[in-house]
Amino acid sequence: MANAPDTPPLADVPPERRPAHIAMIMDGNGRWAQRRGLPRVEGHQRGASVVREVTELCSDLGIGQITLYCLSSENWKRPAEEIEFLMLLLKQYIIDERESIMRNNLRVRMLGRREAIPDHVLAELDKTIEMSRSNSGMWLNLAINYGGRGELVDATRALAAKVRQGLLEPEDITEETISGHLYTAGLADPDLLVRTAGEMRVSNFLLWQISYAEIWVTDRCWPEFDEEALHEAIRAYASRDRRFGGLPDLA
Repeated sequence: MANAPDTPPLADVPPERRPAHIAMIMDGNGRWAQRRGLPRVEGHQRGASVVREVTELCSDLGIGQITLYCLSSENWKRPAEEIEFLMLLLKQYIIDERESIMRNNLRVRMLGRREAIPDHVLAELDKTIEMSRSNSGMWLNLAINYGGRGELVDATRALAAKVRQGLLEPEDITEETISGHLYTAGLADPDLLVRTAGEMRVSNFLLWQISYAEIWVTDRCWPEFDEEALHEAIRAYASRDRRFGGLPDLA
C-alpha cells in the first residue's frame, strides 16, 4: 500500500502495535543469484546491501532492536571458497557501515562464538562495537558463528561452573538466570521472527528467545526483501492477538 504524500511510513500502525525487537533469518542469497544465472557470491553481495537498507528502515521506524542471522554455526559446512568470501564480505560490511552506524546512533553487538572467526575480522568487528558503545539508538545484533543449541550449551557450562565454585545453588537456577547467561543477556526477546525464501523452520536460531515470538515467512529471497516486505511483516504482527498462553480478552 503506497503512502500518500507527506504520510509517514506505517502511519496506520500505532507505535505500541509495532514489534520492539525483530529477528531476521536472511535466507535465499544463493538461490536468488542462481535463478539469475549469477555466482552465489553475487547473491551475498546483494544481501549485504539489503542489510544496510533494512537496518536504516527499522531505525527510522523506531524499532528498538533487530537481530540478523549472518552466519550460523552450521554454515561452516559450505565450500571453503564461499566461507572465505563471506568472511571478507562481513569484514568489509563492518568497516563500510561505521559511518551509517554512528549517524543513525546504532549500538552493535555480536552474538555467537568467536572461535573460528578470523582474527582480522574480529578486530574490525570489535572496533565497530567499541565505536558504537556510547550510542543510545537501536541495537543492531549480528549473529555470527551462532547456533541456538550451542548458546544453550555455553550457558549451561557457565552455570555449572558457578555451581561448582559454590557461587550458585542448583535450586536457585530460574528462567531469568538462564537468560542472563545467554549471548543475548540484557536484551529483550524478539517479538517478531521474519524468515525469507519461504522456508518453514527456525534453523537453530534463538531457540530460547523466540518462545513467544510471532513468526512471519515470505517467499521473497533476502536480496528481494525491501521496505514493502518489512511493512507487510509489521502489519501482520500488529494484526495478531498475542496472548502468551492466556485467554483472549473478552471485555
